[in-house]
Amino acid sequence: MTTAVSAPLLSRRQINLIVGGLMVGMFLAALDQMIVATAIRTIGDDLNGLTLQAWVTTAYLIAATISTPLYGKLSDIFGRKPLYVLSISSFVVGSLLCGTATSMFELAAYRAIQGLGAGGLMALALIILGDMLSPRERTKYQALFFGVWGVASVLGPVLGGFFADADQLLGFAGWRWIFLMNVPLGAIALFIILRVLHLPATHKRVAIDWWGVGTLVVAIVPLLIVVEQGRDWGWTSPSVLVLSAVALVGILGFVRAELAAGDDALLPPRIFRNRTVGVSTGLNFIMGFAMFGAMAGLPLYMQIAKGLSPTASGLAMLPMTFGIITMAGLSARVIHQTGRYRVFPIIGTSLIVIASIDLSTLSADSPLWHLFVGAGLFGLGLGGVMQPNMLAVQNAVEPRDMGTGSASVMFFRQIGGSLGTAVFLSILFGTVGGDIGNEISAASQTPAFQQVVSDPATLTNPVDAAIIQTLQAGSIDGAQDAGLSLDDTSFLKEANPVLASPFREGFADAITRVLLISGFIGLGGVLFSLFIPHVPLREKSGLETMRDEDEAKAAVSDAAGDDDAAAAAGDNDVKPVNAADK
Repeated sequence: MTTAVSAPLLSRRQINLIVGGLMVGMFLAALDQMIVATAIRTIGDDLNGLTLQAWVTTAYLIAATISTPLYGKLSDIFGRKPLYVLSISSFVVGSLLCGTATSMFELAAYRAIQGLGAGGLMALALIILGDMLSPRERTKYQALFFGVWGVASVLGPVLGGFFADADQLLGFAGWRWIFLMNVPLGAIALFIILRVLHLPATHKRVAIDWWGVGTLVVAIVPLLIVVEQGRDWGWTSPSVLVLSAVALVGILGFVRAELAAGDDALLPPRIFRNRTVGVSTGLNFIMGFAMFGAMAGLPLYMQIAKGLSPTASGLAMLPMTFGIITMAGLSARVIHQTGRYRVFPIIGTSLIVIASIDLSTLSADSPLWHLFVGAGLFGLGLGGVMQPNMLAVQNAVEPRDMGTGSASVMFFRQIGGSLGTAVFLSILFGTVGGDIGNEISAASQTPAFQQVVSDPATLTNPVDAAIIQTLQAGSIDGAQDAGLSLDDTSFLKEANPVLASPFREGFADAITRVLLISGFIGLGGVLFSLFIPHVPLREKSGLETMRDEDEAKAAVSDAAGDDDAAAAAGDNDVKPVNAADK
């Protein structure tokens, strides 16, 4: 008896086309996380709602964070393709609406629609890869995906600055093309996926965890609002305290709902009993906290302390991108050849700690090569953590949990990143006033500073006059009364370099303190990475594994049916004998 060899589910050409479409979708989602921040001031001025700019970011963040685990779970139930088509359609429609917004309230609502799509574009791309390719083969393509993420993180500020500076492009305000350019690119990706992505249909009859979804919304929405608005409202304000209490109730409710739902849960508790998933969850939360906190500080350092434009600061992040691409490619080759992946998260987290500590020694007058070295090391660390860690989780979970396990990795990284950004920016802006005051006190003792302050010509520049008024007030707190604001440091461009220097140095001191704290928190990531077990890589893709399991079950069922039939036939042969005996 010969055993039939199963044919590959997809040809190499189909796989390459699908990967191309998925990469376009991931690029758009990753780009949109970075590009808006650079142009938000221009957008707010144009829509007469600058004070509402935070809600534009918050709406997108809330929608993307909540939808990530939903896409993972629902794709395990209904299949990848329908959910991916839904996500990219939502992203394209949201982008089109954002490009036509006439107020900040409209833009915030449309950004939420866009965020609902972005959550799926990021998560489902890696989940679909897990379905199509074996872990060993998957590494080569995952390296490309994380390289795309790195490129988008650099291009975001560059393109954001370009579109914000353009008054009109093809009849529309320049900033509107930040969103409108997503439409044709998203349509191309959607067309490719509709034509080429043909995965076996899966529709499991399971109960949807509505209680889990509801309590997750109750937990995440107030939590992220506090994260985004807490610094402006005050961390002990009634609004923050009430929202924090609601978030805590939501978290407790979510945990209870997941325990009650069992296997049907949005994030089934059983997958976290898997050591690889449990350890990786902690690693991703900590590294998200440390990673995004540091990445929020570096652009501020370049634009405020070094005086670079948004476009130039984006280009200055190229060493980080090269680091991500280099380590992702190196780890992919090594894992493909040896099947060993455990060492890379250890190396990656260690490099992130070293890079953070190195960057914490920067000052306003540090040479750019110092920044480039630190950013390059940081990128090497990210490339060593993100891809191998995702691979470890996908390899450890059962194929039926591929979507849920992959989405949980990204979900906890996003939560950690959101909290890290809020905490680090609060530390930065909470201490920068004192740092500037210390720098002013030190600078005021130098002859160059005294000469500029005593020169009557200095007062002819309104910005310089406001800075001198602040000095005379004896406290940086007087800057607001003099018409200066640390929330808008554009005045430093017009100030005398000698007078601006203490402000730039003060910001550098506060930012490097944040980077140092980020490095110490990253040590927790190193500790978690040491406990990731090595599980031998599967030799088949998720779909091939499920197909083989289904064939094995069918064979067992057929064999059981044959045994039952034989037993029934035997009973029929015996009955006449028994009748004759009687």
